[in-house]
Amino acid sequence: MTHRLFVGIRPPAAIRDALIDLMEGVEAARWQDEDQLHLTLRYIGEVDTHLADELAERLRAAQGERFALTIEGTGVFERKGRVHTLWAGIAPDAGLARLRQRIERICEVCGIEPDHRRYHPHITLARINHAAGPLAPFLSQTAALRLGPWIVEDYLLYESHLHPEGSLYEPVMRYPLEQS
Repeated sequence: MTHRLFVGIRPPAAIRDALIDLMEGVEAARWQDEDQLHLTLRYIGEVDTHLADELAERLRAAQGERFALTIEGTGVFERKGRVHTLWAGIAPDAGLARLRQRIERICEVCGIEPDHRRYHPHITLARINHAAGPLAPFLSQTAALRLGPWIVEDYLLYESHLHPEGSLYEPVMRYPLEQS
């Protein structure tokens, strides 16, 4: 059996509610629902049950101290000149960078291929396809977006289940961070 996994941070309810309130004004965008809102720390992908169990256990060691995150602005990801994702950005934070490095090292110890992509912390707001309406009005209205800061108290190992209507993210394990 295989498991499609990632490690992420779930924003608190007030932040999720504020993000949901933004989600309008782009025709045919596939907006995320409240259960899908998260900040990915490390996408892992498909692994077998043995590796999933080892990773779940080893991730306890990533720990570290709590830190604060702030959402700043919005933007898009493109592939071959086509926009595919609309996101809310996360302001740079040393605590986030340290946690991500620890998680990356744990993944490598488990034999997971290193992630060579440049990390761009964000929370996905919508999936965009060719049918989507213009994005410029939404991006200009949300350019000065600022939510938070909030204290990150934990990170989670998620399993992603693919469905025709979108992915379902199931929290598998919660890892508390230490109070400073």
